[in-house]
Amino acid sequence: MTPEEIGAATARLLLEARAIHVSRDRPYVLAAGWASPVYIDCRLLIGEARFRREAVRLAAAAVTATIAPGSFDAIAGAETAGIPFASWLADTLDVPLRYVRKRPLGIGHNAQVEGGAVDGLRVLLVDDLTTDATSKVSFASGLRQAGATVTDVLTIFYHSAFPGATERLAQTGLTLHPLATWDDVLRADLGTRFDRTDSQMIEDFLADPVAWSTRHGGRSELQPRKR
Repeated sequence: MTPEEIGAATARLLLEARAIHVSRDRPYVLAAGWASPVYIDCRLLIGEARFRREAVRLAAAAVTATIAPGSFDAIAGAETAGIPFASWLADTLDVPLRYVRKRPLGIGHNAQVEGGAVDGLRVLLVDDLTTDATSKVSFASGLRQAGATVTDVLTIFYHSAFPGATERLAQTGLTLHPLATWDDVLRADLGTRFDRTDSQMIEDFLADPVAWSTRHGGRSELQPRKR
């Protein structure tokens, strides 16, 4: 599959799973602090067998299409929603699995990386969602401090509406490989899931997401980035 085909199939999957939610009354505040009228809940792909099988099939196809063969020795799932996707993908690709916490646990070995050593391993980081990539940089830093080489990040969806992610990833030597972005969702038939009012709200938001966030009580471009 090409990246374009993977993006289109992932957008259809998210719509079928009803993982794209619109709120007319009050905005969602995303983990990064942005206000948004729409929320992508990739966790809904976990529960139903047919959804998770398709998500993992598309993730495996994305690895083949966008990541150099043999460029990683293990997969690490990001706490928390990245862990199940990483587990299924590691099984499909028959590679070792680790997971990385947001921060060291503070007890036991006080490890941020669990499941075995990563020292000397090339690791593919897997998570469900990317907004401004701050958390991806943090996860990669934890893996690197444990001795891993991390250059690639695979996520189900990239909330590409907001600024900062591209620069942040480039500064830390990371390449993001999302299965789908807002461009893919917009090319899908939103009318199959949303009425005209909700579709127009999404379009208005995506026309200037930073201004929309500022007007609706979320962070602005000048506020500290959290995720």
